[in-house]
Amino acid sequence: MDVNKNTYTFVFASILVIVLAAVLSFLSVKLSPKQEANIVKEKKQNILKSVGIHTSRDTADFLYNQYIKEEIVLDHNGNIMTGKAFEINLKLEMKKDLKDQNLPIFLASIENDRECYIIPLRGKGLWGPIWGYIALENDFKTVFGAVFDHKSETPGLGAEINTREFQDPFQNKLIFKDKDFVSIKVVKGGAKSGDDHGVDAISGGTITSDGVTEMLYERLERYLPYFTRMINAQKEENNDTLSLQLDSIQI
Repeated sequence: MDVNKNTYTFVFASILVIVLAAVLSFLSVKLSPKQEANIVKEKKQNILKSVGIHTSRDTADFLYNQYIKEEIVLDHNGNIMTGKAFEINLKLEMKKDLKDQNLPIFLASIENDRECYIIPLRGKGLWGPIWGYIALENDFKTVFGAVFDHKSETPGLGAEINTREFQDPFQNKLIFKDKDFVSIKVVKGGAKSGDDHGVDAISGGTITSDGVTEMLYERLERYLPYFTRMINAQKEENNDTLSLQLDSIQI
């Protein structure tokens, strides 16, 4: 074939494209299991991080099995369903009608058998999706910890949601005001001193901060039937305990 002809150039380019495509396809198939395993480990890292357990990928599986005692799946009425919370793809679930959504929640048992309930989060930032996990004490109103991340927020601005400076102030905040659900608001200009329901927004990252506020409210609101049921069950248990104590005193 005459190498100076256009035909040669076309054939050579076509062969090169085919070979490169085959190599990339092979590498993709070969590396896919490892990539999926890393995604699973990173998810476990973030779940554990929300309750203050920091781990590497190498130890993520071990510590996850040690601290996460139960994976729960709820329906929109707060009823427990069959299934594993870890396997739920929140991105896909949120595209469904609320009545058809599966709501994942993780029960963690940490220091001194302290129980926390971890709720996955997903919302919208300025340039793409944001996500995270928020852990509640077993009173279902006090935040134990929170972790957030993003896909493409602006470095130095909205991207700061994945820093401890932004995440740590969520600790001990309350999602209820008296008996009313208020969630937690990320406040532009800074939350007032003593505000139990607000944290400081990111300077220059207003849209991302608002996205975190909306994400928290939207996701946590879905779990209110479950929270109410668990709080009422705790009250009944406490009343039963008190009744037994009074009976023993009378005897």
